[in-house]
Amino acid sequence: MLDNNKKLETNILNSVVGFKEAVLKKEELETNGSNFKEEKGLVREKINSLHPKRIKLRVEEIRVDTPFTKTLKMVSVGGKKLPPFQAGQYINLFVSLSGVLTARPYSISSSPKDLNSYELTIKRKEGGFVSPYLLDEVKIGQEFESTGPMGSFHHNPLFHGLDLVFLAGGSGIAPAMSMLKSFLSSDENFRFHIIYSNSYEDDVIFIEELRNLAAAHPNFTLTEFLSREVSPNFKGYRGRLDYKTLQTLLQNPPSKMYYVCGPTPFNEHVAKLLSELGVRSGRILIESNGPPARPDTMDGWPNSVLPTKEVKIKVGNNQAFQAKVGEPLLNSLERNGYFTENACRSGECSLCRVKLKSGEVFSPPEAKIRKSDKKFGWIHSCIAFPVTDIEIQL
Repeated sequence: MLDNNKKLETNILNSVVGFKEAVLKKEELETNGSNFKEEKGLVREKINSLHPKRIKLRVEEIRVDTPFTKTLKMVSVGGKKLPPFQAGQYINLFVSLSGVLTARPYSISSSPKDLNSYELTIKRKEGGFVSPYLLDEVKIGQEFESTGPMGSFHHNPLFHGLDLVFLAGGSGIAPAMSMLKSFLSSDENFRFHIIYSNSYEDDVIFIEELRNLAAAHPNFTLTEFLSREVSPNFKGYRGRLDYKTLQTLLQNPPSKMYYVCGPTPFNEHVAKLLSELGVRSGRILIESNGPPARPDTMDGWPNSVLPTKEVKIKVGNNQAFQAKVGEPLLNSLERNGYFTENACRSGECSLCRVKLKSGEVFSPPEAKIRKSDKKFGWIHSCIAFPVTDIEIQL
């Protein structure tokens, strides 16, 4: 057992970018000696290359995946390799539209083994602000700025094991695709099961590629669900994922590691099913695709408040502006010319925190607000919904 653990540890370390080179450099320094003068500034330079605050990207290719989805292949403007990432992570893409500077997080759907480009798979959001622009107006050669890769939604080889299940809803398949490509190129004996739920048959992203990979690799299983219109030739499950079907699909559910990504109602439904199957919360990673579309349907929402109601938002000593209760605070701030650093836009990263001076906001359960934030009045603006007039401090 110890030998197997040592082998796993060695394989993990050897897969870390720069580890082998660092070992060789260490051995060289031990042999020849050095006062490290020649190394001055190299650590900061290396950190900036691996974890840049901003990246300049250019659209090299645009692929149509479904009538409602496209994949943008992005390369470095400088022509260099892009920073490494873990399969499942995302970048935050900055966009300026109609005088509004905003950003949206998009999971990287390409393999982390290929750092020549990032592929961002983008699905049209009904009533959306950014997705229609990216799908309808962006051209090859156009340049964007983004953050570096970030997020904790990825496989941890030391704790997650090799028996993995990904439950994807709609465009939540993007990080699953990156994980799949990474696992299939690995020497480790992964077992990866993707349970993929969609509404309409003509809007299933990557479906032919997924089916072909499942047929070619015995350690990869694909299970399909369609909840609405289904053709007679469809061989998957019809309807919504339920307890009985999930129990049938999984052997010894508590022993596996689960990744869940999709719309908020899908994530909540899947988390409930897994809990009923005896899976501990520590064996479930959930990635939200942005704020809930209908916060007024969630537990804790004040019954007397309609999402269409307008309230006043006052930022410091500036003039107050009107905003709809059902719109995330961060969106309202951006529309009115205020910028605060942000990344995940789903309540996890905390970069968009602002201080609530007065008034009340609704923060859904997915907002990862710390105890210290609650004590001192900090809220995550990306997923905070003002249900009264409020005053904030950026």
